[in-house]
Amino acid sequence: MSTGAPTPGDHLRHNERLALLERVWANGRGLVGQLTAVNHSTIAFRFILTGFAFLLVGGMLSMFIRLQLAWPGLNVLDPERYAQFVTMHGTTMMFLFAVPIMEGFAMYLVPKMLGARDLPFPRLSAFGWWCYLFGGLFLYSSFLFGAAPDGGWFMYTPLTDRTYSPGMGPDFWLIGVTFAEIAAVTAAVELIVAILITRAPGMDLRRMPLFAWAILVMAFMIAFGFPPLILASILLEIQRAFDFAFFEVARGGDPLLWQHLFWLFGHPEVYIIFLPAAGVVSMVVATFARRPIVGYTWIVLALVATGFLSFGLWVHHMFTVGIPLLALAFFSAASMAVAIPTGIQVFAWIATLWAGRPWLRVPMLYIVGFFVVFVCGGLTGVMLAFVPFDWQAHDTHFVVAHLHYVLIGGLMFPMFAGLYYWLPLASGRMPSESLSRSGFWLIFIGFNLTFLPMHITGLAGMPRRVDTYSMELGVHWLNLLSTAAGFVMAVGMVAILIDVALCFRLGRRAPANPWQAGTLEWALPRPVPNYNFASVPVVDGRYPLWDDPGVAEAGARTDGLLGEAHDGRRELLGTGIQSAQPEQVIRLSHSTWLPLLAALAIALLLTGFIASQYWLSLAMLVPLVGLFLYWAWTTGDRTAPETVEAAPGLWLPTQYSARNAPGWWALVASLLIDGSLFASLVFAWFYLWLGAPVWPAAGSAIPALAPVAGAAALLLGAGVAAGRVPVAVQAGRTRPAIAWSLLAIAAGLAFLVLHLGIVADAVTVPQQHAYASVVWTLAGFHAMHVVVAMLVGGFVALRLHRGYAHAGRMLEPRVATGLWRYTVGQGVIALAVLHLLPGWL
Repeated sequence: MSTGAPTPGDHLRHNERLALLERVWANGRGLVGQLTAVNHSTIAFRFILTGFAFLLVGGMLSMFIRLQLAWPGLNVLDPERYAQFVTMHGTTMMFLFAVPIMEGFAMYLVPKMLGARDLPFPRLSAFGWWCYLFGGLFLYSSFLFGAAPDGGWFMYTPLTDRTYSPGMGPDFWLIGVTFAEIAAVTAAVELIVAILITRAPGMDLRRMPLFAWAILVMAFMIAFGFPPLILASILLEIQRAFDFAFFEVARGGDPLLWQHLFWLFGHPEVYIIFLPAAGVVSMVVATFARRPIVGYTWIVLALVATGFLSFGLWVHHMFTVGIPLLALAFFSAASMAVAIPTGIQVFAWIATLWAGRPWLRVPMLYIVGFFVVFVCGGLTGVMLAFVPFDWQAHDTHFVVAHLHYVLIGGLMFPMFAGLYYWLPLASGRMPSESLSRSGFWLIFIGFNLTFLPMHITGLAGMPRRVDTYSMELGVHWLNLLSTAAGFVMAVGMVAILIDVALCFRLGRRAPANPWQAGTLEWALPRPVPNYNFASVPVVDGRYPLWDDPGVAEAGARTDGLLGEAHDGRRELLGTGIQSAQPEQVIRLSHSTWLPLLAALAIALLLTGFIASQYWLSLAMLVPLVGLFLYWAWTTGDRTAPETVEAAPGLWLPTQYSARNAPGWWALVASLLIDGSLFASLVFAWFYLWLGAPVWPAAGSAIPALAPVAGAAALLLGAGVAAGRVPVAVQAGRTRPAIAWSLLAIAAGLAFLVLHLGIVADAVTVPQQHAYASVVWTLAGFHAMHVVVAMLVGGFVALRLHRGYAHAGRMLEPRVATGLWRYTVGQGVIALAVLHLLPGWL
């Protein structure tokens, strides 16, 4: 990197490089530019604005709910409409607000904190937002058809099957929520890869901002926690659409299977919401205490421990369904144990404030409010972890109060702290101090007066999800107080949103780094350029701006890492997972229509399911597959160089030939998600088996060993052939590599034909019994993976033929082989579960 004062020629060269960076990273003009944008800041703002829009809509629904409960016997909402509003309020807040808005914060902040220019898969981020938007619109369009879901935000069966809910309401919920969840899992892949391999040089894992650590743990939790709900939604939709029998007792199913799958997602979901908020608290507390966070390593360990423990206490929500007492004792202990890592973080934050010189500005006001509200919610959570108490308080307003103290205390107060903390960065202006403080006090007072009385009404016996109550219960004045205070809280929300909107237009100009923070995002100029940093900064501590104030100036120069846009392409620096040393140059996509078109194709496919027009769903498969194949085809650039001069004298490979390529880690993260989905399906198989008097069901048979062994041999043969492809490519033998790929496809096709015959001979139609339903579903799930592996294998063979992949560009053959190996491993497990274990056990 250059030193000393720049010469006039250097200055001219600097301006030319900045202008080129602006042209390369800019979004297109007008409406077309907005529809095709993929820049991480643009997509993040969309997530945040859409999340706030759904917050307002969900908040309006809650006001109608509170009006109905303000006094006994009111008729603001009839019972059916009340159930719909309760369902849509909970669904909106849990699925359309809480997770997406924190993912929006993460998408905006993580690259800036890590010293990166963008996320590694810009098109994937844009695709996720379109899915999120369309999923929410799907859900709320149910009101237009008079078919709003009314089964609660948890959609318990059998209330939501065709027998008791014959209308389209549950279909809108199942399709809309699953569509929106695509955004969550795609964002998880994006954020995992970004945090692992795009950190600034020198930012090893011990120097990573705590917000990035929290987002990394959250992303892994999404990867393991969301698939059970996705599976449950798919199974229930299949049951409703095609009369399968997963949850119907008369045909061997079990409605409690839905609860297990739902809460395998539902309790980790609470911590998926909380951990990013905890990351915000760690950032704000350190800045306003004016000292590094106390117990950095302990906070990281607490974040990871929370992620692990949260998956071991889903039955916390099912204490009243008749589970054996020994199991209840285990889950009760786990529910209390999860408070330990949370307590570690709280004590670390308090110690930081105690050892520092706290500066009480608006972001810190919200942190203080968080301490008060969240600790109260945590204490009531420990109370509900005691089984005898839970038996008394279950499904009362005590649980409603606890849930809101945890979620609003654990999410909304830190979220508003983060909003005001990073608002000068995003807007370049300062918010109104008086209006922002007024908003805080309205929310803090209104919230506590709304939900604190609910603890009392719940202990008095007032049930949740009921549209009225008896005057003799003696809780009418408390309910009236909750309703009035709810409107006070709503006024506070509106005040905050007005304050934020006015800040962008009328706020006074913010000075550079107005809070004197120490992390990299505050090294950026205002307004923040689309490329973030002109040169990728180099760091040597957890708080780079406190350690070396010159980092900001170095990041604004164009004579450092990636200071020049090569070939007019958007480029991102890839670094080592642990060491954060430069390893590759990642070339990114420009603006494109593909994310929008792919999301629209999925929307039309799902519309066919809601309308029971399955021909439309089948018809949309062809353009959808075509769009994704074209997406994949345009990902690689055949003319891209194998190496790029990332800085004077520093030559790095492009991602097509790098070992730690983002595409490889995206495959790993995606297979973690898919593996969780597969494990959830296997869990459903064993759960139904353990509750069945006879397994396999009457009329079904266990197939002979010979055809099963033959199917396994074909599948293993496909895996062996696929494994030879990268070996041949590495040796420079393109034609044999293509031949091996085609052989793997042929073996996979033979396996599909043979296994279909085995299943058809062994079981009846899937509508007859839950055993047949789950066998066909598990076999079909794996068959779909074989088809995908065949398509990817054929795609790579074509890429080899056209010269896009060769010995110097090994990424695509490695990805295809990795997918085949996963598919083979999954198939071996599926064959054992379906055809061997029932005969052995």
